[in-house]
Amino acid sequence: MYNYMLTIQYDGTRYKGWQIQGNTEQTIQGKLEAVISRLVGHHVELHGSGRTDAGVHALGQVANVKLPDEVDPAVFLEQMNYYLPEDIAVIALAPVPDRFHARLNATSKTYCYRIWNSSIPNVLERKFLTQFPPPLDIIAMRQAANDLIGTHDFRSFCGLKRFKKSTVRTLFSIEIEKTGSALTLQFCGDGFLMRMVRILTGTLLEVGTGLRSPESMMNVLTAEDRAAAGPAVPPQGLALVRVDYE
Repeated sequence: MYNYMLTIQYDGTRYKGWQIQGNTEQTIQGKLEAVISRLVGHHVELHGSGRTDAGVHALGQVANVKLPDEVDPAVFLEQMNYYLPEDIAVIALAPVPDRFHARLNATSKTYCYRIWNSSIPNVLERKFLTQFPPPLDIIAMRQAANDLIGTHDFRSFCGLKRFKKSTVRTLFSIEIEKTGSALTLQFCGDGFLMRMVRILTGTLLEVGTGLRSPESMMNVLTAEDRAAAGPAVPPQGLALVRVDYE
């Protein structure tokens, strides 16, 4: 078997998320597996670096697939993109060692959440950002973000109430930048829980509007209770930017 790494971009607007599901054909993994299986003549299983929720996008999702025969990466890349729908593209294909696994070998992931901080809609980019009109205290948001950086139990920021595995994660950085009406929050960590980035963003927005203080972040973390954090912001503003490996 030959192991290949795929780097994938997609507009998640019309999909039910990354992970293949039995009750719908509208998943990113499902579309990719169908195309690759068609090209090689039998069913293949694609292993993604992680799941993205319904409506979430990716600039650099990573997956690996094992094929029975060696392929020319340039030719196979062109063939995949010919059959894939216009909102999914494989932007790179490369052979990797047999033991490489897109999820298990990942060392960090970077997500970006985009906000349009204005009462005037951004019509052309509405599928890739969230409009949030209230004025924001960016300095207070950065102060709150600093307390979230490091290794913590992020159970309060997990969208799955009965998550049985460890909810301890490490955030390496949170960058908050505003240019005009465009606000971006970029999160880099060793892994993320279900809806974690969207809940972190919603909580930081509450700080920005004065609904909670910057100093409250440690209390939210120690509560280990979803009710202690803010709301999950809508999915369309979120994109998986990249996945890093050693």
